[in-house]
Amino acid sequence: MEIRFHGRGGQGAVTAASILVRAVQLEGKWGQAIPSFGAERRGAHVLAFARVADRPVPVHSMVRRPHVVVVLDPWLLETEREKVLEGMRPGATVVANLPKPVDLGVEGLRLYWVNATRIAEELGLVVAGWPVVNTAMLGALARATGIVSIDSVARAIREHWSGRPRVADLNAEAARRAYMETGEAVQRPVEVAGL
Repeated sequence: MEIRFHGRGGQGAVTAASILVRAVQLEGKWGQAIPSFGAERRGAHVLAFARVADRPVPVHSMVRRPHVVVVLDPWLLETEREKVLEGMRPGATVVANLPKPVDLGVEGLRLYWVNATRIAEELGLVVAGWPVVNTAMLGALARATGIVSIDSVARAIREHWSGRPRVADLNAEAARRAYMETGEAVQRPVEVAGL
């Protein structure tokens, strides 16, 4: 499965891809996380990529035809929707941080949504005024796709912040809450010409 993360600088898209890969490894799967770095600054559009499989992943490059797109900031769906949805496979899944479901305007996509911003704010996962939603979005991703269990996500989060147990606990709680609160929004059905 190929996954592309879209976030803004400071939201943790790169960290999310890395934690996801560790979580699937805990379940005996293979994965790779690929950051995309440029001259990003806090608030700029940031990409990260992950591949997850039951066998070694030989390809190591950006994900151009994702099965899943994870959107950490609702602003990106408003201002850069084409870029966010670019190259998505038919029947692909969008997992988005949204206060309420939206119509993506693309037939055939599955949309899962969770208000990760609210979860992060309620748990105090805010840095320099920015809610850090990456771990909540990993919980939503686990719920939407089933590629990894929420227990493995929580364990990988705790490993990542092993030297900061309070931070680890809050982030694991964000993932678990998002897992429970994620909903699916029905998108327009695919219309097949001639039928």
